[in-house]
Amino acid sequence: MSLKDKIKNDIKEAMRSKDTVRRDTLRNLHAAIKQIEVDERRELSDADVEAILMKYLKQREDALSQFRDAGREDLVAKEEAEIALVKSYLPEPMDDEELEATLKQIIEEVGAQSMKDMGKVMGRAKAVIGSRADGGRISQTVKKLLN
Repeated sequence: MSLKDKIKNDIKEAMRSKDTVRRDTLRNLHAAIKQIEVDERRELSDADVEAILMKYLKQREDALSQFRDAGREDLVAKEEAEIALVKSYLPEPMDDEELEATLKQIIEEVGAQSMKDMGKVMGRAKAVIGSRADGGRISQTVKKLLN
């Protein structure tokens, strides 16, 4: 079953169990998926759906920090629940050692020598690592390895 189909089925389950937070979050994700499918007139792959999930997760994390700063604990709890739900659909994130080992291999493959080659490394890294690590985390590790 594709990730998109799993989200659709989980919306139905959330409706049956009257879990409004889960239902609303999954509906938002499904709407984002449909929007891109309609705009680009193509069927999205699981990798495309994972990219949408990563973008949604980043938005939720940004909102969470803003709500914490504003002292809005009611909204903090809602955002935390949404973040946990979205993470359940994403593959297990890489730990620091695994990420560093993968990036060292990519740096060797592309023949990167300095920060000038960071673009080559990042392009290849995003293709290999996908949604198992955040782009900012990848970038930070690549900078550390190239310096």
